[in-house]
Amino acid sequence: MGRAAAARGRVAGRCRGAWARAEGIRAAARIRRMTLTELKYIVAVARERHFGRAAEACHVSQPTLSVAIRKLEDELGVALFERGGAEVSVTPVGLQVVEQAQRVLDETATLREIAEQGRDPLAGALRVGVIYTIGPYLLPLMMRRVIEDAPQMPLLLQEDFTVRMLELLRQGDIDAAILAEPFPDQGFATCPLYDEPFVVAVPRAHPWAKRSAISVTELKRQTMLLLGTGHCLRDQVLGFCPDLSHYSQASAGIQKTFEGSSLETIRHMVASGIGITVLPWLAQPPEVLAGRRRDDGLLAYLPIESPQPVRRVVLAWRRTFTRIAAIDAVRDAILRSDPPGVTRLGEAGAPGRPAEPRSTPLDEPVSAPGPAALAVR
Repeated sequence: MGRAAAARGRVAGRCRGAWARAEGIRAAARIRRMTLTELKYIVAVARERHFGRAAEACHVSQPTLSVAIRKLEDELGVALFERGGAEVSVTPVGLQVVEQAQRVLDETATLREIAEQGRDPLAGALRVGVIYTIGPYLLPLMMRRVIEDAPQMPLLLQEDFTVRMLELLRQGDIDAAILAEPFPDQGFATCPLYDEPFVVAVPRAHPWAKRSAISVTELKRQTMLLLGTGHCLRDQVLGFCPDLSHYSQASAGIQKTFEGSSLETIRHMVASGIGITVLPWLAQPPEVLAGRRRDDGLLAYLPIESPQPVRRVVLAWRRTFTRIAAIDAVRDAILRSDPPGVTRLGEAGAPGRPAEPRSTPLDEPVSAPGPAALAVR
């Protein structure tokens, strides 16, 4: 009896062991069904709040994305999204899952970056965002330097508004961004690049066209053309000339401020005699930047009297981003391109020293070309 019982016990033990191993295999299979692609899908839906737009962003069909997300929800046993209406909502538990999914995707990207860095710190594309009022004027100067200094590191460039650029950076859709301060502090590392003055652009036939400089107080007496809401340049101009904000909302008796969609649109409107505008220094034509002319045949460009308003342009990246050598290469390319008329902050080739985003009070002087400058908030 004793030997028989022992034998039965051994058989039962082997059965339990086999069952446990089978359960482990089944559990592992369930875990393996949760893929990085599915995590990417739910992060995209949470960002876009729309399945169609999320599918387009992920370069898949909407049915493919929807089926994958439904499969993941079935596996987790919870609903991640509330479907219905024009916009998709994220459930409370879905928010937690999406946040964790973003962390997983970030860590996965970090693994790839570490491996690439082991081969060559500058190997592979770098995704760089730049705001609309900087890109057209800085990128042609810096790109030649990047190609010369780091040909193995192509830049994937994207232009957008500041708020959208910060969101892309936070979500890991871009690796670095070229922005103008100030902007909301979201914990990014930043490196100052240069301080850029503003200039006034007037029609060539305007009474101011022959003057050497214009004061800020004189601007409020003119019909001013500004970029529309969402452009940081608009906020910067209103920062050093707040009276324009009041005028833009007034109606009778005061010359109204008009809004445009791009600097080039505004430039052509000014040339037609509708009003004047304020531009970043680098937005001037090459012959004006070089000092050969004061106008381009249509517009005259006038400095602003001291204290001269400037904006600070910085390079920002996530603190968890590991390709610091690539960040340094972009910074060095910008500094070596030596944008004319701006004050460079730092020297190319020096070790990068990240700093927090900086907001300078309007009455705090900042180093800039010419006399004491006025920093724009």
